[in-house]
Amino acid sequence: MPAAKRVRKGRFITFEGGEGAGKSTQVKRLVEALAARKIETVATREPGGSPNAEELRKALLAGLVAPLGPAAEAMIFSAARIDHLDALIKPALARGAYVVCDRFADSTRAYQGALGKLSEDFIDGLERVTVGDAMPDLTFMLDLPAEDGLARAGARRGNGTVDRFEAEKLDFHLALRDAFKTIAARNPQRCVVIDASRSADDVAADVWRAVETRLLGQKASS
Repeated sequence: MPAAKRVRKGRFITFEGGEGAGKSTQVKRLVEALAARKIETVATREPGGSPNAEELRKALLAGLVAPLGPAAEAMIFSAARIDHLDALIKPALARGAYVVCDRFADSTRAYQGALGKLSEDFIDGLERVTVGDAMPDLTFMLDLPAEDGLARAGARRGNGTVDRFEAEKLDFHLALRDAFKTIAARNPQRCVVIDASRSADDVAADVWRAVETRLLGQKASS
């Protein structure tokens, strides 16, 4: 009797960075590059990514949760993340797909942790309960001066509504950039910092080189 086929665990890739850094563009480019190599790939985002989490996204980005304080905001983000993981990310990884996500737990650590002045113990505990062993295999920190990122975000938005985080003052976005750099420096095995001030083609080329080196060159877990 033939042995049962073993399901290969997929890979989890996230993109982080400030407003206007080009995360959604690079998610799309990477998904296309992986698909061209016949690798099943799922693109998603946070907050959101599953029906329940998308409902929470509306409240979070509209600023409805902000008056409750950073701790409450972090917990609502985490509630959305739990549903996202259970409904989409974990099932996709279990069947061997690559999951490429626009923001994940590092954003909570940067926005609500570093900027919201929540203790590392609080964020660490929340991450353990929420994410557990589902941390990304590879995270791209798209680094861009805050002023440039806000200008890009404004051009992209046009006359649309400014969300909860874009509306923050420049000092907030300057500190946010530093927070992401700190996270990357503390997690060099997982994080790759990429200069996002260059063209989308140049950024995508650096992203692909890192994926090839760090993931495609490795044997995936069985």
